[in-house]
Amino acid sequence: MMWFYKNVTITGWLRGMDFPVRLARQIFTNKDGSNGILYLTCSKLDSQWDEITTIYQKRWKVEVFHKSLKSNAALAKSPARRIVSQSNHIFASIVAVFKMERLKISNNLNHFALRSKLYLKAIKAAFSELQLLKSA
Repeated sequence: MMWFYKNVTITGWLRGMDFPVRLARQIFTNKDGSNGILYLTCSKLDSQWDEITTIYQKRWKVEVFHKSLKSNAALAKSPARRIVSQSNHIFASIVAVFKMERLKISNNLNHFALRSKLYLKAIKAAFSELQLLKSA
């Protein structure tokens, strides 16, 4: 069966969709040496494997940005009800992610590692302050 080879695309139908799509299978190696497989879809039926995987590589950076925006900058956790307050929260969240991106580049750590490092330092500082208060 040709589908099991690398760098092959096929046109097919997916359940729940009313139109055919182009399917590509991308095999990659994880950091731990294990293999992973991504099944990519595209509505442009004349797309080839290289084109589909290139588009997904560009799109993946947007997905990482959105995940960081939601998880690390608390975009969805705003209790604001007024439009101005919500807009300010969204703007502050986006600025925070861009600042984290600058720190990511300068420290060679991803956003989640940076957040963990900041939390650990904050907990250590709070514990030190608690120890000082106990001894007083």
